[in-house]
Amino acid sequence: MLALNKLHHIAIICSDYERSKKFYTEVLGLEIIREVYREQRDSWKLDLSFQGNYLIELFSFPNTPQRPSYPEARGLRHLCFEVDDLEENISMLKEYGVEVGEIMIDPHTEKRFVFFEDPDHLPLELYEK
Repeated sequence: MLALNKLHHIAIICSDYERSKKFYTEVLGLEIIREVYREQRDSWKLDLSFQGNYLIELFSFPNTPQRPSYPEARGLRHLCFEVDDLEENISMLKEYGVEVGEIMIDPHTEKRFVFFEDPDHLPLELYEK
């Protein structure tokens, strides 16, 4: 077995860098660690943290293909964030114009959760503590 310490980061490739940067920083509230333009790749790399922990690498690349999401495709399914108050966070998302699905209940934990999407339709989830 590997001797893993923790999840280091998640990499996301976006279609519109400025729109996604705004979503992840202003809507989700992630903090910018560093932002680098990589001229040789015509690509931005934005390192984002949450509560001081490195979490997401947001990349832009020219002409990236779209990844199928529906029906659900193999691979990474969604990212999930824990919240204390589901309704409060749903209200904030709606204030930013983010469409939010119906609140569901996990049949195994009886906890409430809801799905929404980033600007490139990557499924995101809020799961109530």
